[in-house]
Amino acid sequence: METLIQPKVLKGFRDFLPEAEIKRTLLQEKLTKAFRAYGFVPIDTPVLEYSEILLRKSNGETEKQVFRFEDNGKRDVALRFDLTVPFARFVAEHKDELYFPFKRYHIAKVWRGEKPQAGRYREFVQCDFDMVGSDSACADFEILSLMKSALAAIGVEDITIRMSHRGVFNAFLKTIGATDKSEDVLRIVDKLAKIGEEEVSRQLTELLDGDSEKSGKVLEFIKGADSFDATLDVMARLAKADTDEDAAKAVNRLKEVRKMMEAAGIESTFVLDPSITRGLDYYTGIVYETFLNKLPSIGSVCSGGRYDNLAGLYMKDRIPGVGSSIGLDRLIAGLDQLEAAEARGSFLDAEIFCMDDNLSVHYQKVAGQLREAGIACEVFPDAKKIGQQYTVAEKKGIPFGIIIKAEDAENNVLTLKNLKTREQFEKISVSKCIEKLKNN
Repeated sequence: METLIQPKVLKGFRDFLPEAEIKRTLLQEKLTKAFRAYGFVPIDTPVLEYSEILLRKSNGETEKQVFRFEDNGKRDVALRFDLTVPFARFVAEHKDELYFPFKRYHIAKVWRGEKPQAGRYREFVQCDFDMVGSDSACADFEILSLMKSALAAIGVEDITIRMSHRGVFNAFLKTIGATDKSEDVLRIVDKLAKIGEEEVSRQLTELLDGDSEKSGKVLEFIKGADSFDATLDVMARLAKADTDEDAAKAVNRLKEVRKMMEAAGIESTFVLDPSITRGLDYYTGIVYETFLNKLPSIGSVCSGGRYDNLAGLYMKDRIPGVGSSIGLDRLIAGLDQLEAAEARGSFLDAEIFCMDDNLSVHYQKVAGQLREAGIACEVFPDAKKIGQQYTVAEKKGIPFGIIIKAEDAENNVLTLKNLKTREQFEKISVSKCIEKLKNN
């Protein structure tokens, strides 16, 4: 007898049973509606790219996380680790077919070979939305506004979006003579929430050739102050924005965006936090991360920034861009911990129970009438015991059951039953049934 293969999945990968996948699908649908309300359109890109495309502008840490291999054609390929780099390649390849500014959203899987932990997996879904072709404060603000709106659309409103500007930080590093080590400084600072101030100080001092004074100034910069305006004043002073043109430009961009937030009445959601730097190399302007106020330990659930030079890796023309990404699986993990995610076992509004196999044609007729009226329903296929049919319907989370016996079919009536409260509406017409289902 042939030996059976044990069914199992790779570490960091998961199967999704209907309830979990329905939860994810419903969130994606709500996010899609929010993206479209801001004028964003969908695109798609291959899951496999040439390694040189994905890794041309990355650090060694990123390369360690990429699933990379040689395919049967001896090509060096890799699974995409985010949706931003493939988008940059997409823009460069299709620039003559696109219009600018171009606003896209992309909801798809990405892969990273990092250590699995709570809310972090090796295969996960990202929901990206980007605007390319504009370097305006309006574009920066629109992405930030959409972050808040999209999360609100899925019921996530108790959040804080922490933001900063890489341009101000880079200008500050210039004042302390650390420009040549900017990327390494940024990566260390980006770990502040994970490793703490003391360890950040130690790593910075080591990086800056043992200069504790310089590392102290970096810590002073990233601490900021107790309000948006006060923090911006600290950043501007330490970056010498009064004399440095680049620093002044970056500070003014933050001021412009802040005014738009205040005009829209959403400023309370946003905090200026100079320690937010985003570890990836391609960010050049405003950067941001989003945290659940009741569960900050899970990390950022929506992050991104401005990446004016990213598309320049693949084309000579400079096309500015800004965007953000929602880590859907990490967000769901957080919502599950907070017991805030909707749980459903199906998309059905009603189950037509099979009381008699001889009535199958009539059941299908009624089901067709219900679906035509916008009611999602199904017919139980076999005349099993009613208790067994109830059990299946309850496992699916179907709210209503419809019972039609032989005499009911003759009189074109039915019994509608609320499967949770057990309340029944007996001998009602199909049209009355539709009315009650729509009201509920």
